[in-house]
Amino acid sequence: MSSQTDAIAIPDIAANLAAVRARIRAAAVGAARGAAVSLVAVSKTHGEDRIRPALEAGHRVFGENRVQEAETKWPALKADFADVRLHLIGPLQTNKARVAVGLADVIETIDRPKLARAVAAEMDRAGRRPDCFIEVNTGEEPQKHGVAPNQADDFVRACRDEYQLPIIGLMCVPPLNEEPSLHFALLRKIAERNGLAHLSMGMSHDFEIAIAFGASQVRVGTAIFGGREAR
Repeated sequence: MSSQTDAIAIPDIAANLAAVRARIRAAAVGAARGAAVSLVAVSKTHGEDRIRPALEAGHRVFGENRVQEAETKWPALKADFADVRLHLIGPLQTNKARVAVGLADVIETIDRPKLARAVAAEMDRAGRRPDCFIEVNTGEEPQKHGVAPNQADDFVRACRDEYQLPIIGLMCVPPLNEEPSLHFALLRKIAERNGLAHLSMGMSHDFEIAIAFGASQVRVGTAIFGGREAR
């Protein structure tokens, strides 16, 4: 009888990366996109045994949900691959702002004034200014983080003017049971009227749609690394 480990198929990370990149290129061509679309390989819950093959295949942009998990994995990996850019893409607690600013190259989930103040204070203290995205809760789902769409303009303005954060774009996670294109179109509209050039939207199941609606980066995990590893 095979062990449980034997039964788990280990994905071919390099092949999966190549396939996702090919799909991104095809979607960009189909949408007549001139600018390149960046791939954030979402490595949350995956260990070094799956991340290193992606690094060795030349990929350098990764996303993590939890600061605590990122702390355990990425300092050593960054020591070996100095040009890695790490994105924090999950909800961020204010008491983790110091670690986030010190570890991340991009923080994608600025979503409330208290967090914006904490991150700004840590940037001033550390002299390090990771790029930031504002997370918009386009579906206005009570269980999700993100600023409401009708408050996004004011929050963008406050983050820029009051907190002096380096806001470069917007991020969203559409509701699973709704047409994602409606949410991608809404996020693009908010970004356009605020002069923001970057849109982080689209995951394994909908990134091609997101590219058609202007995503400048997509966050893909399962299609690269396979199913989530048990914690």
